[in-house]
Amino acid sequence: MQRKFWKMHGIGNDYLYFDCFEEDFPHPEIVAPRLSERRFSVGGDGIILVCPSKIADAKMRMFNADGSEGKMCGNGIRCVGKFLYDVRGIKKDALTVETLSGVKTLRVCAENGKVKSVTVDMGKATLTPAEIPARFSGAAVIDAPLSVGAQEYRVTCVSMGNPHCVTFVEDPYALDLERMGCGFETHEAFPERVNTEFVKVLGNREILMRVWERGSGETWACGTGACAAAVASVLNGYCEKGEEILVHLRGGDLIVTYTDSGVFMTGGATLAFTGEVEI
Repeated sequence: MQRKFWKMHGIGNDYLYFDCFEEDFPHPEIVAPRLSERRFSVGGDGIILVCPSKIADAKMRMFNADGSEGKMCGNGIRCVGKFLYDVRGIKKDALTVETLSGVKTLRVCAENGKVKSVTVDMGKATLTPAEIPARFSGAAVIDAPLSVGAQEYRVTCVSMGNPHCVTFVEDPYALDLERMGCGFETHEAFPERVNTEFVKVLGNREILMRVWERGSGETWACGTGACAAAVASVLNGYCEKGEEILVHLRGGDLIVTYTDSGVFMTGGATLAFTGEVEI
């Protein structure tokens, strides 16, 4: 069958979006790896299905480049908000999207009838190891030792709807992430694998990060990862709670605010192009 897609990205974190309001999408876990190939297909970090929901304006299903289904995607959900507003015509300042990690509220900023940026209420950060999940003792994993290969790292673990492991380093771009990333992702401490953020603190309101995502490898940006990195920066005393934190990623910048009521993320949502593909 032929299916129309929208290639969209949030600061370089790119997915193929499919409208599933009227028509189901067959076997997304099989199709995602094929369509994500950058040399032999359209290319992307995965695919996202925008589906009807009984409890929100829409339901988002996200599949990584390896076909595994993710519970949440911060950059992806901002583009879902743009899709609902621009394409589906749901012209609301506040949109709700159902995900596997709960219903998220999005506030859109539009110019000339098109969404330019979106603020997402990501909900509260989960720090309890069993709920992340991460095999550590104690009430939270903050600056804890973790041996990966022959090296020991100090890590802070957070769930933003999916598991994250944050480690602070001198220079994220000096790291051999192709070698290191898989060691973190498949570490026995993380029974559902893990996304890993390598972070350098630039100031009390500014950090730089590089990310290795489970199922996709290194990506240019990760919304939930930026949130996890900001939360970890506060927990380790580098940044202030309640203040806006500017997070620099390879694909661009996000603004994250960690508060007692939740974590809020603001960033762009961009349509690259539309097309049609045979499935």
